[in-house]
Amino acid sequence: MTTAVAPYPINAPLIQAVVISYANREMIADLVLPRVPVGKAEFKYLKQNMAEQFTVPDTKVGRKSAPNQVEQHGDLDTASVSDYGLDEVVPVADVANAPEGVDPLATAAEYTMKLVTLGREIRAANTVFDPANHVNKVTLSGTGQWSDYANSDPISAILTALDTPIMRPNVMTIGRAAWTKLILHPKVIDYVNGKGGTSGGVTRQQLADALEIEEILVGGAFVNTARKGQAASLQRTWGKHAVFTYREIPSETTRSTTYGFTAEFGERVGDAVWDRDAGGLDGGYVVRAGERLKELVCAPDLSYFFQNVIA
Repeated sequence: MTTAVAPYPINAPLIQAVVISYANREMIADLVLPRVPVGKAEFKYLKQNMAEQFTVPDTKVGRKSAPNQVEQHGDLDTASVSDYGLDEVVPVADVANAPEGVDPLATAAEYTMKLVTLGREIRAANTVFDPANHVNKVTLSGTGQWSDYANSDPISAILTALDTPIMRPNVMTIGRAAWTKLILHPKVIDYVNGKGGTSGGVTRQQLADALEIEEILVGGAFVNTARKGQAASLQRTWGKHAVFTYREIPSETTRSTTYGFTAEFGERVGDAVWDRDAGGLDGGYVVRAGERLKELVCAPDLSYFFQNVIA
């Protein structure tokens, strides 16, 4: 019995490099819930006791006595990453007939990683825009929605919200449609410009500076929600909501004072294997791309969530 050999060489390092380096500018999940490496698929993470962070014991020390001892407490919860990945079959004929300079296997790796990344974006949006993951929250309706330029006051609402959590949020995350309405709101323009002007618009940096936060993240990715075979129905991945969160970039999962993060186990997976039973009579290559992640909220009190900010 002989072992089948792929009829064309597989450039495995190139495929892995494409998968690891793949990025989409419309995706913001890695900025909203930063990645933190974990050493095992199952890991522990800290849910901090916020009251202890702000309770000061007696710090006075006697001339011959030892200082009072303190100990940081928190709940160490256990979680595990999940595998996310996709395969694409590339027939041998496609490799043989590819134009010079085109690697169909690398193209397939980029395509599959794009879909895996979009799946990650959806999970992050569903996590961050889930009311159950926030202690401080409000649902807007009618004249309170920021799309009502005559009656709503988003600046007053946002500034009040920023003062609500025990640690002031430093990042704003908002869906693209909601962002467009917000930056054209006359009261927002007037607040940023400080000159009574109510026309034009404002930039992310201008509004971030005015609100005294570090960054504004705008989610603009689309996802097709129609079933396979039906006409496409494109929806915004990040809906008509806005959230303000306190974000730190944790070095590891048991030392993080941050609203949430993403545990990442290992590097992204990217490879190709020849399969004589795939891709027609001559066989083909099965190109795989994926990653192992877990999106987590570890401090739901370090945020303020606005649901349905626009109609």
